[in-house]
Amino acid sequence: MTTWFSATAVTPELKAAWQLSDSTVAWLTNGVQIGFVTGALLASLVNLPDIVRLNRLMAAASFLAAATNVLLLLEPGPMGAIACRFATGMALAAVYPPAMKLVSTWFVRNRGLALGAVVGALTLGSSMPHLFRTIAEHIDWRLVIGLSSTASLIAGVSFLLFAREGPYPFGKAVFNPRQIGKVLRDRNLFLVNVGYFGHMWELYAMWAWLLIFVRTASDGILSPNVASLITFVAIAAGLFGCVAGGLLSDRFGRTATTAGLMIVSGLCALLIGFAFSGPTWLIVLIAIVWGIAIVGDSPLFSAAVTELADRDFVGTALSLQMGLGFALTVFVIWLMPHIAAWLGSWQWCFVMLAPGPFIGAWAMMALRRSPAAFRLADGRR
Repeated sequence: MTTWFSATAVTPELKAAWQLSDSTVAWLTNGVQIGFVTGALLASLVNLPDIVRLNRLMAAASFLAAATNVLLLLEPGPMGAIACRFATGMALAAVYPPAMKLVSTWFVRNRGLALGAVVGALTLGSSMPHLFRTIAEHIDWRLVIGLSSTASLIAGVSFLLFAREGPYPFGKAVFNPRQIGKVLRDRNLFLVNVGYFGHMWELYAMWAWLLIFVRTASDGILSPNVASLITFVAIAAGLFGCVAGGLLSDRFGRTATTAGLMIVSGLCALLIGFAFSGPTWLIVLIAIVWGIAIVGDSPLFSAAVTELADRDFVGTALSLQMGLGFALTVFVIWLMPHIAAWLGSWQWCFVMLAPGPFIGAWAMMALRRSPAAFRLADGRR
């Protein structure tokens, strides 16, 4: 997953080297988001994860992501770079969802923890380019791109050598457009999706723009490598949130854990602007807490869909949730720099993300009152 934010981690360098506008910079991230949505839906329509062995599919996709990412080194220009990012997103759509399915074949109980580990890996991988940027402050930005592609190549080899399906395989999970109406009319799935959309409203916008926020905070006195290090630590901290969220949801219930994490996340979105002028340790503290809470609930929405949806259209329900959720991120990522330009500063931009998790928390608590909630986590609502 290192290739997801490889360009985002070197946004200031690319902006200067290629004379990019703020709008074009946003599309370097949005290209991946749109590519991922397109790839996920196409893979479901042709039933790709059921035709190709999962480890081979993930390996091929990792190699493709590495190749499309490294094409940035050719400096293809703004439109060419966005096209490369789109292709990288499509490739990653054949890594992340199949990984969720593959790991689930090893677990019947404690699935929340298992999926939490997968999303934790996604989180850590997505943050790695910021770490590469930290160690490469005085080296060309191309090193960050090269290291990201190298990590993706290593992952592909690892999938081929070590990844195998477990003893609890699933049946076919096909995206069936005719079943969309059933998914949308199911009140319980509707509430889960509202929660997920609230989660996605803030997640990728925070991941995409935290570096810029940190670099402009404290009157811009932080060096670029320190800002990148803070961003890496904040995003990577989500690994612990994912594992903790999975453990807590398996123990105390899906809705309670999800709502609690979303409330904490929303409060961080409201509060981090107050630390904009310093001290630096306060920015770091809020960012780390936010990084833990903002993604800790992510695997729980997928787990909830597998537990609540009719097994005949679990694939449709998951594809619809993921497709709409990632499509929403495109709008929010695009909107953030426009809000900053309107306000004249990045200080209060993250406030606009707070309504998402608060609405999501409301939806999950509404689900908790439904009798169907007892189907979650072996009766743990």
